Amino acid sequence: MTSIDQVGLPAAGAAPGATPAPAPARRPRRELAAATVGSVVEAYDWTIYGILAPYFAEALFPGTSPTARLIAAYLGFALGFLVRPLGSVLIGRLTDTRGRRYGLTLTVGLIAAGSLFLALVPGYASIGLAAPLLVVGARLVQGLSVGAENPSVAAYVTETAPAGRRYFYSAVSYGGVVLGSALSFIVMNVLLGVFGESGVEDGAWRYGFAFGGLLGLTALWIRRGAAESTVFTATATATATATATAVKAPSPWPVLRAHLGRLAVVFAITSGATTAFYFVTVDFPSYAESAGAATKEETSAALLLGMVALLAAMLGGGKAADRIGALPVLRLGFAGLALGSVPLLLAMNAGRVPVTVVTVVLLFLLGLPLAVSNVFAGQLFPPAVRAVAVGLPTAAAISLFGGTFPMLAELLRSAGLGAWLPWWPALTAAAALAASWAVREHPVSVTPHAR
Repeated sequence: MTSIDQVGLPAAGAAPGATPAPAPARRPRRELAAATVGSVVEAYDWTIYGILAPYFAEALFPGTSPTARLIAAYLGFALGFLVRPLGSVLIGRLTDTRGRRYGLTLTVGLIAAGSLFLALVPGYASIGLAAPLLVVGARLVQGLSVGAENPSVAAYVTETAPAGRRYFYSAVSYGGVVLGSALSFIVMNVLLGVFGESGVEDGAWRYGFAFGGLLGLTALWIRRGAAESTVFTATATATATATATAVKAPSPWPVLRAHLGRLAVVFAITSGATTAFYFVTVDFPSYAESAGAATKEETSAALLLGMVALLAAMLGGGKAADRIGALPVLRLGFAGLALGSVPLLLAMNAGRVPVTVVTVVLLFLLGLPLAVSNVFAGQLFPPAVRAVAVGLPTAAAISLFGGTFPMLAELLRSAGLGAWLPWWPALTAAAALAASWAVREHPVSVTPHAR
């Protein structure tokens, strides 16, 4: 059977006959660290905005009531998601043509710059409407970069991980999202412990964004020392050798149109995982408090334990997928979320199941599809369009189902319809489970290097 690394359009990254610049030596642990650290930064910066929004909304956004200002802040959260598909195409195309390392350094650099800007932006009282406009502008820049971050990581890990350990490497690299989200809650708890709620509202929230910017600069340093994917290097060299005149990469759209079914599957899988992730990690404290099941502080503490369960499920799911395949692991997680979310949450609301148990179970189930989805999606597409093909449906799904979730949840609660929230992650998980049957277990691709 022909490997997917041997089909599709070739990548273009160097001028014909040009001598490539010296690249860092291949070091598997450094490559894995480079993939993982950006995921930490992405998840931290994106989550910290969501959980800090109730504290900085009054300082940065206009409105006639605290609820109006909070909804405006969450609208800024959603707008950052809306540009993710554009980022997945623009920066993803650069990743497919100029190299995986180029794309990885560009995305994390933009994310870090956006966080540092948010830490310094003046308040609404000082500069008026310019404050929310600058915040939204920073979020749009971060949205563009985050839209290409995950697919660039997916392409890089798919092409650099050792044969037979790709799903475990996928779990570790995507585990950076878990670590980043957990880190955001740790920082939030530290800020509340040191400054108190009033102190965070009075400006200590800026420290949360400043920490994210410094974390991003560290990730940028690590990524600049990582080696380029040999799959990308081999296909780029083959392209330069095959043609002495054409240096422009072929359009990815014919290949993408030939894979519309697989693009739809990636969209559905991402939708199911994204809805559950943002419900539990971003909105869950507000949901539990409004249902009378737990305070926000109790739920935030439970989420730290849940993140440990999520990471354990991802690492275990990655190891299992390397042995039995990705689809059984992915389907088990989505089946549990589809069938178990609503009963668990109703039991929690009735006081029969503690919030900690619900949090741990839901995040453990979510960890199974998250462990394998990155590399599984990457192996569905040829390397010449891999970053764009993974990024476009992923970014579209996250924009539609993740970016709008906090605002949707707040609107439903304000309308007295918060009890309907658990059905949304359950239904999207069911749709993801159904979509998984549209593809077969893809064979692990062969790469030019052996370890």
